[in-house]
This record gives sequence, structure tokens and C-alpha cells, in this order.
Amino acid sequence: GQRQVLGTTGGRPLGLEACADGSVLVCDHDRGLLRLHPDGRIETLVDTVDGEPLRFASNVVQGADGTIWFTTSTSRWDLENYLGDLLEHSCTGRLIRRDPDGRVSVLLRDLRFGNGLVLAPDGSHLLYVETAGYRIRRYPLTGPGAGEPHSWVDNLPGHPDNMSLGSDGLVWVAIAAPRNRLLDRLLPWPGVLRTVVWNLPEAIRPAPTPIAWVMAFDLDGTLVHDLRSTDCGYGFATSVAEHHGTVVVGSLHEDDIAVIAPPTVR
Repeated sequence: GQRQVLGTTGGRPLGLEACADGSVLVCDHDRGLLRLHPDGRIETLVDTVDGEPLRFASNVVQGADGTIWFTTSTSRWDLENYLGDLLEHSCTGRLIRRDPDGRVSVLLRDLRFGNGLVLAPDGSHLLYVETAGYRIRRYPLTGPGAGEPHSWVDNLPGHPDNMSLGSDGLVWVAIAAPRNRLLDRLLPWPGVLRTVVWNLPEAIRPAPTPIAWVMAFDLDGTLVHDLRSTDCGYGFATSVAEHHGTVVVGSLHEDDIAVIAPPTVR
């Protein structure tokens, strides 16, 4: 139960990836893609993409050969005003690769708020979240169809955020909030009208429903667990990790992590 500070990025860290050498890859909203070394040293891996500062790096994974993939959520909004991007539906998220030699390539653009990222155990494909699209997509890395994304799980009942591959072989997904009926109705509207809604007083804008919610899928995209609670005093789950039956949840707005008892219902 003790906490230890491993390092300080000097920015706003979001998604993390623990590496076999003891280092931690960090998506920092302000500073880009970083590596935190075991001695606390911070190394900048990517701070510009296409000649522009890298902002809102979201989640990251690393392959066995050192290749790194990471997402960015939006090119137009910052973390404090992320709801503005959901209302505007800017679709400016990206999937980016950093090769072991340091070369950086944008693999996909126009993501609907790019977010969680998982590398398949065999390294054959990536799974990536589009929060504003209520979906998880599959991006093949090898074989026929490599580089051609397609559906993995669509029409989720809430906003998927970060996700991780558990020791149980399942893909665990944090669901930040249920779908908002008003937000869904706004999607067909022209962007300028949705931006008008953003400029309304905060009290009457669409707001997330407080809930602690995680889902888990097998690698074929079949739902295995759907765990949610509205009365546990915890909400807006934005990250989740499973290890030997224990599920740990983090939140963008909470000061604590939450631990969920091992699920028994399949």
C-alpha cells in the first residue's frame, strides 16, 4: 500500500507502458513521448511530429524489437477542454509509430479522439480506441491486410478510454462514462453548431454520468466482463489493469486508485 515517486516529467503524464528493462514509456500531454529510466532520468523520444510540437500524446505500447506505437487524442484541444473535442467531433487523433532508429511515422490520421492502445501478444496487430466513435479498431501489423484498420468492437454503450492486456489474456477497457443522449443527438449537426453548445454555461453542457465502469473482451472481441457501479464513491474510470485476478482502476478526476475483487461471472 505504500507509494513511491519514480520520477517527474515536468508536464502532465497520461498513458504509461512498463518496459522489460525497468524503464517506463510516458505519454505526456505537454512534452510528448518520454522514457522514464530506473534512475529517474527523463529522456525525450518524440516531441515533434510533422514539424509541429507533439501535444496530447495519449497511450503507448512497445514491441519486442523496440518499435513504439502511440496515439494522440486531438490536435485542436487540450486536456482541460477535452469535452470541446467531443462536441466538435474534430476527428484529429492519430496513430504514430517510432522505429528503433528514432524515425517517426504517422500511420493513421482522423481518429475520433485516439486513446487506449494494446499490442497483441503475438505482435500481429494493434487494438486502438476511438473514444468519440464509441469503438475499438484493429490495425494489422503483419500478413494480408497489414496497415488496413477494421472494426473490432463497435457501438459501445459508453466512452472507452485507456485499455490494457491482462494476465488473463483479456483486453480490459476503462469506460469513462455512459453515452450521453444529447451528445449523440448533436453529432449530425454542423461543427459550428456543436461549438455553440461548448460555449454555453458549463452547468447546462452535456456532462458525464458518475460511474465506475470497466469491460473486458477476449482477443476475438467477445465481451467477457461488464463491471459497473454508480454507488461506490468512484467515477470516471480512465485506466484499468488486471494482474492475477485483481483489477486496478484509475481516474482522471480521482485522487486514488480503486481495486476490484476478482471477477467470478463470465
